[in-house]
Amino acid sequence: MRLVLLATVGVLAVAVLVIAAIVVGSTPLPLETVIGALAGGPQAETPLGRIVTDLRLPRALLALLTGAGLGIVGCLLQTTTRNDLADPFLFGLSSGAAAGAVFVITVTGDLLGIWTLPAAAFTGGTAASIVVLALTARLGDKGPAQLVLAGLAVSFLFMALTNYLVFAGDQRAAHSVLFWTLGGLGLARWEILPVAVAGLAAVLAFAGLNHRRLDAVLAGEDTARTLGIDVGRLRKMTFLVCAFATAAFVSLTGVIGFVGLMVPHMARALTGPLHGGLIAIAALIGAALLLASDIAARTLLAPQELPVGIVTTALGAIFVLALVGRRS
Repeated sequence: MRLVLLATVGVLAVAVLVIAAIVVGSTPLPLETVIGALAGGPQAETPLGRIVTDLRLPRALLALLTGAGLGIVGCLLQTTTRNDLADPFLFGLSSGAAAGAVFVITVTGDLLGIWTLPAAAFTGGTAASIVVLALTARLGDKGPAQLVLAGLAVSFLFMALTNYLVFAGDQRAAHSVLFWTLGGLGLARWEILPVAVAGLAAVLAFAGLNHRRLDAVLAGEDTARTLGIDVGRLRKMTFLVCAFATAAFVSLTGVIGFVGLMVPHMARALTGPLHGGLIAIAALIGAALLLASDIAARTLLAPQELPVGIVTTALGAIFVLALVGRRS
């Protein structure tokens, strides 16, 4: 009953934030126009209606999908690595995607049109995950500590590559590089939303099929093994699925930090550690958090738009300080 109530409140909150994200912007839109355009009324064919359906609704949906997906990715990584600070940043996934995108911006240009940037970022994130897995296999120990260390090394490597590309590439693209590496939802279009849907579907399906195995890992690796669970294989599969999903999200939004770190802690405080309810609530909290952050990014310096990663990073820093203080 508690879980149903939490889910209901979460769905309502996300729905309200989606409407707010469409109404708010450099030019605020009347609520009646927004509702009429969403309902397919005559307002949908007006210039303001086209702004709603072609620009702001895809942006709100991208924030919803990405926030939900990053929240679930954080839950999966924190469980399998037994590290409360684990998130996609920790494993080089975001850094690899950023390097791919910056390479396109500063060196090659839009060879594939609208798909150039997402394709390059996805390739970079996938390459980072392959390097991390190759390192852990080379070390001969697929435990969480080795995975985290390999991820950190790869993250710093791709960060160095990104910084090199920024300075060695076309300096006129510096503003685009800065905005993209700090995260933003300006690429949102109906054509690219299926990429985010695929990322969210992958982590949702994996978590749904393996939630009992993940619950067993919470009791310790030895206990999980006595229950017949191959912990090493589960950890590897979790990392691969999270790598695919993170690459999909980052390829569309840039590097949005701390969502995958904060959301699992918020969700556990409401549902407890078991993944059956944790995943659903984490998805709702992640969606609400990124929608609210995007609204703040568009209003704090209006009409200028802040990169949404600045907002989430500020919130994440405060959250980590509060978490450390509470643990102390």
